[in-house]
Amino acid sequence: MTKEFNFDQLMQKPVAMMTGEELYFLLDNSRGAQNDDNAQVVQPKRMFYGIEGIAQIFGCSVPTANRIKKSGVINEAITQMGRKIVIDGDKALALVKANGGCGTDNKS
Repeated sequence: MTKEFNFDQLMQKPVAMMTGEELYFLLDNSRGAQNDDNAQVVQPKRMFYGIEGIAQIFGCSVPTANRIKKSGVINEAITQMGRKIVIDGDKALALVKANGGCGTDNKS
């Protein structure tokens, strides 16, 4: 047996007064309503901390991560206050890709 629910009426009803069926209907249809309105889905930023965070982003050792930071390629992705370093992981990867690498190669 399927029940017919009115989306607008359920939006006005307190959650504590809803049955599980009504809540499920509301949640299921609210996701569809957001996607139909061409709403952008915002992904949370992947934030990393410290030199170890840079090493995690690039899958490298801490000394290599230190060289990447000193190269200046990812400066736009780094926020630093004193000794505290916060890195936007996605932006750092995009900057390295746009630059064609980290610039840490020891080619002579």
